[in-house]
Amino acid sequence: MAGEDRSKGAPAGASGIARPPRSRLDQPKSPRRRLLPEYDPESFGRLSERIARFLGTWRFIAWMTLVIIVWVLWNAFAPVGWRFDGYPFIFLTLVLSLQASYAAPLILLAQNRQADRDRVTYEQDRKQNERSIADTEYLTREIASLRMGLGEVATRDWIRSELDDLARDLHDQQALYPAESDEDR
Repeated sequence: MAGEDRSKGAPAGASGIARPPRSRLDQPKSPRRRLLPEYDPESFGRLSERIARFLGTWRFIAWMTLVIIVWVLWNAFAPVGWRFDGYPFIFLTLVLSLQASYAAPLILLAQNRQADRDRVTYEQDRKQNERSIADTEYLTREIASLRMGLGEVATRDWIRSELDDLARDLHDQQALYPAESDEDR
């Protein structure tokens, strides 16, 4: 029985039950069929941001107000046969509820995407601030070491003052001990 399974190409286990062939680890798996259609989440996110941006404008409010006024006037004053939504305007309420039920998640999605962008921007700003602080601290230490090093370096003014002191000392010594002439030797 084990020999029969091997001849068919499927290796048999210790129990003699055929196992499915193993996929090779050095090759990518073949794509599986999906039940749902595939979509690009970024393009859907961009579309939701555009819709949310439009829903937050005065132009949308003006258009929505105009549509509601026309709807109410048509269904209140049009001939009875042309009216499609009677006085309590149930269909208008349904349309507005449907619009709100789609608008709210789209607005939340747009806000989440904006929050993600803000989080990335905040993280980049934080890292840049850390680098700036580190650079500033490094430069501060370098300036302090330069100041300490310059404290030990003879400056032009210090050398002049030392030369002036030496010249005064020589002048004072000449005044105390007049120079011996060549005849005295």
